[in-house]
Amino acid sequence: MPTNFFYAAPNPKTVNLPLFSGKVSAGFPSPADDYIEKTLDLNELLVQKPASTFFVRAQGESMLGAGIHPNDILVVDRSLEPVPGRIVICALNGELVVKHLKRRGGQWVLGSENPAYRDIVLCEEMER
Repeated sequence: MPTNFFYAAPNPKTVNLPLFSGKVSAGFPSPADDYIEKTLDLNELLVQKPASTFFVRAQGESMLGAGIHPNDILVVDRSLEPVPGRIVICALNGELVVKHLKRRGGQWVLGSENPAYRDIVLCEEMER
């Protein structure tokens, strides 16, 4: 995959959405909590480094155990260092995959979070 495949969005638009002052009840709803505390900008909350951030839509069910479902939109910051134990987006054989990065017996492993899918052990023959 060419390294210039992703482009930074020029000056992302600020979108302020309401933050309600009340908490979300896991029991019975409270109609008294209908007051807006302030507005939040999702760019501020989700995008720390706009030049290295992109969005990608998840496909498949191999990461269901991590709460990643088909068609979820993932926020990816390419400036973050891949660390074992974290969920990563990896270009593998010309395709982007989302997996749990693991180190097992001296080998790098892209782990699935669904027992129906096998982990991928990275080897030299794979195109990255």
